[in-house]
Amino acid sequence: MKLNKNIETILGCEKEYTDADIVIFGAPFDSTASYRPGTRFASKTMRSESYNMETYSPYLELDLEEDTAVFDAGELDLSLGNTPKTLETIYDFSKKLLEDKKLPFMIGGEHLVTYGSVKAVAEKYPDLHIIHFDAHADLRDEFLGTPFSHATVLHRCHDLLGDGRIFQFAIRSGEKAELNWGKKHVFTHMFDFANLDKTIKELENKPIYFTVDLDVLDPAVFPGTGTPEAGGVSFNELRLAMQAVATLNIVGTDM
Repeated sequence: MKLNKNIETILGCEKEYTDADIVIFGAPFDSTASYRPGTRFASKTMRSESYNMETYSPYLELDLEEDTAVFDAGELDLSLGNTPKTLETIYDFSKKLLEDKKLPFMIGGEHLVTYGSVKAVAEKYPDLHIIHFDAHADLRDEFLGTPFSHATVLHRCHDLLGDGRIFQFAIRSGEKAELNWGKKHVFTHMFDFANLDKTIKELENKPIYFTVDLDVLDPAVFPGTGTPEAGGVSFNELRLAMQAVATLNIVGTDM
């Protein structure tokens, strides 16, 4: 009897690579996490937990298996103690997906992994804009002695894109200096999704990278995050905001 290799995928994300429009991949890295590590296990855990869900969404009236073409590429083999090498690996993989006309959908990992994917997407789409949902601004120029950290990732993305190309929502944490810097260089909407409709209208013809840090949720809803912050949005507020952003030209995304 011939047995096939057992490969666990996210439920409903089982199309062949050649047929897929979207490729999900895990970036199991949390080496710069400053409070609670563990996000390196996020994508593997999500694969397992997905089998308690249905492929059909009554919110969207769409079925993940029948109405989409998603390939789950599994976990990237990252150098957990080598941040530059990790970012290079994410960049190379994202670039390969873009060359193959796939939309990269990365599951972290701490938020620094976003930089590797954004760098690849920005090379293909020079007019790239970022929409960022998070509890934290992540705009510090350096944190704990390094310019590459989960607390600096959006500043590093700004280095790639320049002023006026990053739109942040529901931010409720940051040091005074980074938030003041942000007022001059990015659009930061504090505490909620007010003005999201206006931003979507403004960006409707732009290529968008959409990055979601799930600590944007109230920790009463989502306690298992590395850096919990009091306050935050509800599940339904996040769901509706994500559905609104999804009407734009998304060319790369991560969670």
